[in-house]
Amino acid sequence: MNFNSTPIDWHQVHNVLDAAQRIMLTTHENPDGDGLGSEVALFHHLREIGKDARIINYSSLPDEYSFLGGDDIFETFNKNKQLDWLKKVDLVIIFDVGDFNRVRNIKDVIEQYKLKTMNLDHHPHPEDHPFTHNVVNIDAAATGCMVFDYLQIARSEPLTKAICDGIYTAVMTDTGCFRYSNTDSKSHTIAMECLDKGVNTHEIYQLVYENSSKARVSLLGNILTTLNYELEGQLAWFIITQDMMHQASASSSDVDGFSDFVRTIKGVEVALMIYEQSYESCRINFRSKGKFRVSDIAKALGGGGHAFAAGSVIEGSLADLKEKVVKLTKQMIMKQAGAQE
Repeated sequence: MNFNSTPIDWHQVHNVLDAAQRIMLTTHENPDGDGLGSEVALFHHLREIGKDARIINYSSLPDEYSFLGGDDIFETFNKNKQLDWLKKVDLVIIFDVGDFNRVRNIKDVIEQYKLKTMNLDHHPHPEDHPFTHNVVNIDAAATGCMVFDYLQIARSEPLTKAICDGIYTAVMTDTGCFRYSNTDSKSHTIAMECLDKGVNTHEIYQLVYENSSKARVSLLGNILTTLNYELEGQLAWFIITQDMMHQASASSSDVDGFSDFVRTIKGVEVALMIYEQSYESCRINFRSKGKFRVSDIAKALGGGGHAFAAGSVIEGSLADLKEKVVKLTKQMIMKQAGAQE
C-alpha cells in the first residue's frame, strides 16, 4: 500500500497499525532528534493502548537524547538477544530513514523473516520502494509532524506530556529550532500544543544543543582551522579524518551539526562535510542556505535528502573520494548558478 501523497489518509494508516499487535519501531543509523522523537511519541501511544511495542535501533542512543527515556525505552540492535521477539513482529515502523539501507543489519532480519514494514518519512522515496506501506509527506517539516497528524485521529484521549516530549524534540531539531526554511505555521502550532501539555522547551533545547562534549569542541576547533573555500567563498568544505577523531577522542555523534555551523558563515551558500567513517567509506553531508539545491548533488553520489539538506555514504578511501566529491559539488553549483542567470 502506498500513501505517498498529500493529504495522507491517516484512517487507512490507522487500520494497518490497529491490526498489528507486536510492533517494532526503528530509525536510521546515527539517529537524530526527528527519528528518535518520532519513535518515542508513537511508542508511548502504542504502549498506552496495549500494543507489544519496542524501540530497537541499529545505533546506540546519543547522550544528548537520553532525556527521552534512555535504556528503559531504547534498545540497541542485538540479533542474538532479540531474535525470538523479532521473528514474530507483525509490523516494523521505520521513521525518517531516507534510504532503507540506513537501518543497516536490521534490514537483513526484516528481509529474512519477511516482516511487514511501514515507512513513515518526509524524505522522498523512489516508486520501487521496498516497503509494505510507504507513508511519505515531503512537505512535512519533520517526521514528528506526521506522527502528530496520525495521533490526532488515532487517540480518543489528549496527547500526554511523554508523547509531546518526543514530538517537540522531533520538530525542534529538524527545523533547526524553528530557523530553517522548512519551518511553517504547522511547526509552531505543534510547538504550542506541546507547551500546553507541559513540555519544558528550554530544558530540551539545553540538553540537545548546550551539552557538547569537550571532544566535540576540540574536533570543531580543528575543523575550523582547516576550512576550504571555493567559488569565491560560496562553497565551504572540510574533511574529518579517522586520525582527527582519535586525536579528539570523538565519537561519530560528535560530528552532527558541523555542516549547519559552517553554513552560517557569511557568504557561504553551501557547506560540505566529508567524514571518513572508516578507512573504506566516507559520509558526505551537504547543507545549503537555499540558493542551491544540494539534493541533486547527493543523488549524483548515490544518496538523497531534502533540497537544502542532503547526504550520502560512499564506499572508498578518503584519498580516492575527496577530489571527486569536491569537483562534482563545484560543477553542479556552477551549473545551477548558470541556470539562474
